[in-house]
Amino acid sequence: MNGLHLIAELHDCRCPARLLSEVDALREACLAVCSVPGLTPVAQAFHQFTTGGVPAGATGAVILAESHLAVHTWPELAAVTLDLYVCNFSQDNSAAARAAFDQLTAAFCPVSVERREILRGQNALPAA
Repeated sequence: MNGLHLIAELHDCRCPARLLSEVDALREACLAVCSVPGLTPVAQAFHQFTTGGVPAGATGAVILAESHLAVHTWPELAAVTLDLYVCNFSQDNSAAARAAFDQLTAAFCPVSVERREILRGQNALPAA
C-alpha cells in the first residue's frame, strides 16, 4: 500500500463561479487533470447541491486504477477541499499525482492554499 496522499484546502478561490457551483464544470476539470500520464480513471461519481433549485456547490470523486481523487466545493465560502491518493505498487506515480494536483489547484485560482503530503505504507517512497 505504498503511496502518496495529497490533501489541500483552497481559500478565497477566484476561478469562474461555475467551477465552484456547477457539477458539470467540476467533473470536466477533474477528468481533465486525471488524463495526465500515470493516472487512469476507471469510474466517477459527482453530485450537485442546490439551494432553491439553483446550483450551490458540488462534490465529486474519480476512482483511479492508482487510487482516487475527491473534490468538494463551497461556493458560499469560495473554498475547495482536494484529496488525491495514488498507490506506488508497481511504479512510482508520485510525479503524476503532483502534476494533476497542481493543475487542479491552479484551476481554482486560490489566494491561499493549505497543502499536505503524506507518504503512506511501510516502505513509502521518499518525497521527490
